[in-house]
Amino acid sequence: MSITVTLPDGTPLELPDGATGADAAAAIGPGLARAALAIEVSHPDWEAHPPDEPEIRDLARPLPDGARIAIVTKQSGEEALELIRHDAAHVLAAAVMELWPGVKISIGPPIEQGFYYDFEFPGGMTVSEAEFSQIEERMCAHVEAKEAFERQEVTPAQARERFVAEGQDYKVELIDDLVTGARARGEELRSVSLYTNGPFTDLCRGPHAPSTAGIGALALQSVAGAYWRGDSSRTMLTRIYGTAFHSKAELSEHLERLEQAKARDHRKLGRELDLFMFSELSPGSPFWKPAGMAVWNSLTELWRTENLARGYREVKTPILYDVELWRQSGHWDKFRENMYFTDVEGRSMGLKPMNCPAHIQIYKDERRSYRDLPIRYSEAGLVHRHEPSGVLHGLLRVRHITQDDAHIFCSQEQVQEEVVQCLRFGFDLYARFGLEPRLELSTRPEQRIGSDEMWDRAEGALAGALRAEGLAYELNPGDGSFYGPKIDLHMTDSLGRSWQLGTVQLDYSMPERFDLHYTGADNAEHRPVMIHRALLGSFERFIGILIEHYAGELPLWLAPVQAIVLPVSDRFNDYGAFVREELTAEGLRIELDERSESVGRKIREAELRKIPYMLVVGEREEGEKTVSVREHRAGDTGDVSVKELGERLRGELYSGALKPRKSFESRA
Repeated sequence: MSITVTLPDGTPLELPDGATGADAAAAIGPGLARAALAIEVSHPDWEAHPPDEPEIRDLARPLPDGARIAIVTKQSGEEALELIRHDAAHVLAAAVMELWPGVKISIGPPIEQGFYYDFEFPGGMTVSEAEFSQIEERMCAHVEAKEAFERQEVTPAQARERFVAEGQDYKVELIDDLVTGARARGEELRSVSLYTNGPFTDLCRGPHAPSTAGIGALALQSVAGAYWRGDSSRTMLTRIYGTAFHSKAELSEHLERLEQAKARDHRKLGRELDLFMFSELSPGSPFWKPAGMAVWNSLTELWRTENLARGYREVKTPILYDVELWRQSGHWDKFRENMYFTDVEGRSMGLKPMNCPAHIQIYKDERRSYRDLPIRYSEAGLVHRHEPSGVLHGLLRVRHITQDDAHIFCSQEQVQEEVVQCLRFGFDLYARFGLEPRLELSTRPEQRIGSDEMWDRAEGALAGALRAEGLAYELNPGDGSFYGPKIDLHMTDSLGRSWQLGTVQLDYSMPERFDLHYTGADNAEHRPVMIHRALLGSFERFIGILIEHYAGELPLWLAPVQAIVLPVSDRFNDYGAFVREELTAEGLRIELDERSESVGRKIREAELRKIPYMLVVGEREEGEKTVSVREHRAGDTGDVSVKELGERLRGELYSGALKPRKSFESRA
């Protein structure tokens, strides 16, 4: 007997019955057999039922007849990295158990950029980074031994008996939960899988590479506390984080990027540049200092100018509302646990987590005609969301959020053009920062409001707008907002990190829930469509990302101090003040350093503050009404008259830094 599988190019491959992934790789070629790490298997009836995500399997597992397959190798990108990082997590557990007999193990998954494993050490002890070299040495021994990963299917009772005997309480609890979960679904759990490498056996679904030899290079990175199951009433475990790559060169590049990221950390730079601060008196809410407000106001000016140019009318709405509004909008069911509430004269009120229901109230305040549409409202809207203290992270994860929000009310016929214009706006805006968007279409989640017909229409409209403009996009099934699908705009910063910033969401549900209408050309009542649009995401997070993207060296138009005047001695302070006043009159943010310090020290400190221009003035400059210009990092660039410098800097502000570098059309 034989089976037939299909290769990625559509070629059928006939194999003996019971053939494994390794057999398939060998049948294709000896080189592929040596390079194979795992196999990607699609549903046997893949033509009729294409899966959202194919299953990655061990090479040793038999293949189903009719499956579509693809061999996973080092060249398979994230799939291959996730595989060897899962391998490395098992190797970490094996090393720790050898070094500290009696340690209890819990879980050790691969994660983005690496892996971790959680341990309960005997006698209440913990480990620190001081022990990392010792653990890494033992891990490398397991890698060099090329230990095979062997999968074994056993009954839950057999697995439970094994881990009870070994005193591995967390594994026993996991098995019991698997059995209970299956029973709750009306099923019987017949087997669980165990993986063994060398002396170590773990309860694990897999998959794994054929052996530990697939781990080309590894490094442990940090240690932290983690409650078992994330429950603060349970045991605090020790979590050891690490990463793994196919080669030492890739690991070195990764570690170098991490070092760069540390140097660019916006929290560190925010302190050094005196932009913002945080206080436990208001956790998760930044306090913006004068320098930070200069950045904030420059960004706000850009936001306000660009919205106005595109037909948006700015509004401002309250932050506190009767909870009935949130029940009607659907936010009550979705966001209640992350909202803040208070009682006002016996009325339950909630701080808004979103601006959309507020903008709906403005739309409803007047009768609307088809001639009024589209109506575009914009607001730098302050919202509050309760983020757990453990996930707060500088400006990137806060509770006090200023969204660059907008809502468009339009007719069905206007939807495609409005969506396209939102995307054009986004491409234009991001180009000012040298960022290029990557588009992702997120479709209906499990928990949602609105009918399937509404969702079909909304998803079709967004996909249609993307196709009509010839824009490439990825599909992200199930990740839409609870009220509608969305197009998310992702960016890659100067360190290669991806950020989701903008979003364009199409909503047929809110207009229905709030019974919105407009009078059509036929004098009948029609339902508008609502588009939710944010491009910066939030001012706080966007500024945090920009600080790291630019390593604190913000472009001239955003820099808190755009130039600083540095007199070479006190007797030139008056001329320095004259230069400051002249350039301030040109609309520039200028400081004067009047301290009785050497000009060398003033320059060093200005460099540390990352001020774009340093203007040295002394006797010659005063006599000639010039300044000696130093640019940050570039050094001396020569003398120039004060008037000419003002014109030059003003030109850089308004024509260079703010001019988009790539048009929307160039991406189509």
